[in-house]
Amino acid sequence: MGTDLDDLPEHVRRNRESWDRAAPEYVAAGEASWAASEPSWGIWGVPESELHLLPEVVAGRDAIELGCGTAYVSAWLARRGARVTVIDNSPAQLETARRLQREHGLEFPLLLGNAEQVPLADASFDLAISEYGASIWADPYRWVPEAARLLRPGGELIFLVNGTLMMLTIPDLEADGPAGDRLLRPYFGMHRFEWPDETGVEFHLGYGAWVRLLRTSGFEVTDLLEVRPGPEATTRYGHLATLEWSRSWPCEEVWKARRLG
Repeated sequence: MGTDLDDLPEHVRRNRESWDRAAPEYVAAGEASWAASEPSWGIWGVPESELHLLPEVVAGRDAIELGCGTAYVSAWLARRGARVTVIDNSPAQLETARRLQREHGLEFPLLLGNAEQVPLADASFDLAISEYGASIWADPYRWVPEAARLLRPGGELIFLVNGTLMMLTIPDLEADGPAGDRLLRPYFGMHRFEWPDETGVEFHLGYGAWVRLLRTSGFEVTDLLEVRPGPEATTRYGHLATLEWSRSWPCEEVWKARRLG
């Protein structure tokens, strides 16, 4: 499932083509993340020891990563004893993930497909996770209910997205600089984002919309982490937000929710 471009929804097809083209730019970052001894998250690389994004215990749990890219998050989970399955929309990204599996001696299933329609059975997992995968590149009104379908009662959904304030204050064109201190677009009606100098399609919701979607999909929201990098943090995504901005307002958010039974 998910191999024929003609059968994919328009935004899924565009994102596959976009990420296949961009995949070489993410090889080095994927290699570094696979080799890292501790997980770090988001554009500022906030350490897991500070952010506490992962559950306290992952060993022995069935986990799925929705939109894995080079699959470094799943590598971190597998090393901690989770039984991991991943799905991604980009064959080129999965090619890098497959090579890194061989180099690091880790094996877990790598599925090519659309996280809005995963070809796996109901109630197959205890944890669903996404860091800038399906969480922003798939339609939340499709992938969140799909995550609920895949999770067992009591299972956890954890996903990292761009901060709402950043999405409201970042210019349309990358050349116009990073997020500023002025609102540039409406909060109400946030959903589909297309940028003039990008070919992919992103999805971002406001806080109330996220809460309602999660609740109607069968989740209980358990936490919202507003990511703040340390004073010495660095990033290769400075076109999105400066360190000063990101220490004043959250440029990233982590949602945590539990599947009700």
